[in-house]
Amino acid sequence: MKNYILFISLCLFLSVAVLQAGEVSLQKTDFGCEIKIDGALFAGYRTDCNGTPIIYPIVGPTGKKMTRDFPMNPRDDNSEAKDHPHHRSFWFNHGAVNGLDFWALKQPIVHKQFVKSESNGKTAVIETKNDWLDKDSKPLCSDTRKFTFGELKGKNGIVRYIDADITVKAEQDEVVFGDTKEGSFGIRVAGTMDLTAKKRNPDWGGNIVNAEGIKDGETWAKRSDWVDYFGPVEGETVGIAIMNHPSSFRYPTYWHVRDYGLFAANPFGEHDFQKKTEHTGELKMKKGDTFTVKYRVIFHKGSADEAGIKELFEEYKK
Repeated sequence: MKNYILFISLCLFLSVAVLQAGEVSLQKTDFGCEIKIDGALFAGYRTDCNGTPIIYPIVGPTGKKMTRDFPMNPRDDNSEAKDHPHHRSFWFNHGAVNGLDFWALKQPIVHKQFVKSESNGKTAVIETKNDWLDKDSKPLCSDTRKFTFGELKGKNGIVRYIDADITVKAEQDEVVFGDTKEGSFGIRVAGTMDLTAKKRNPDWGGNIVNAEGIKDGETWAKRSDWVDYFGPVEGETVGIAIMNHPSSFRYPTYWHVRDYGLFAANPFGEHDFQKKTEHTGELKMKKGDTFTVKYRVIFHKGSADEAGIKELFEEYKK
């Protein structure tokens, strides 16, 4: 009996140890920063990827790369579609600011400085300032991006997360964020996860679900607290959830999420999403005006239900 109790205690100890979050570290690089967990890469922050800052690559808690490699590091196989080259892993921009297209990278967003880049072992924090340049290379608006990287306990094991708190500020007398679906907080999921991947291989292809239980293509243009995009990567089901915090601008956000792998939260776009009058959802700003968006991105194994995304959102909301 005594040996049985010792065995059970050991099992409980090991299960708790397995679920402990790892040590988070941050290292400056030539391209920006790398965030590691227990010495293994979690994410790379790149200050300039063809005229815009991005986060790439991103490695989930099971060691799988979670976002598309194209166009940064194109694969030789057919595991990912090579469309929309402006969809670069994990980004923030918008398709119509005073009529200029930052979404398609026709205008640059320029990294100005790191305000903060540090780690305390439990989390790593990167805070940057960036300028959105007009055709005369003058700042049209600017943003301050704060990203917090770490791990949490999910229902089926450890999940990794990136919290994003982004404040946009008008730098000219009149700045208009246009009412377009082409925006703004975006991720391009790993190629084998997207819904259309089944056409390339019957073992590939994922699913989309939102907080209301709406699935796949029907999630597009809906407002919701969160959306989860999950599917196979290297034979294992993994997923990405984006959560919108209640204090975020125009919460709950619209979702520009597509079957081919685009996964974006967009507080604009009412004209496209709801078939409302043109300009309905635009935002007119005067110099010095700001708005702030807040999201948590969860990288997990299994489906949304298996990872406990609903419960993880309740934690984030608090």
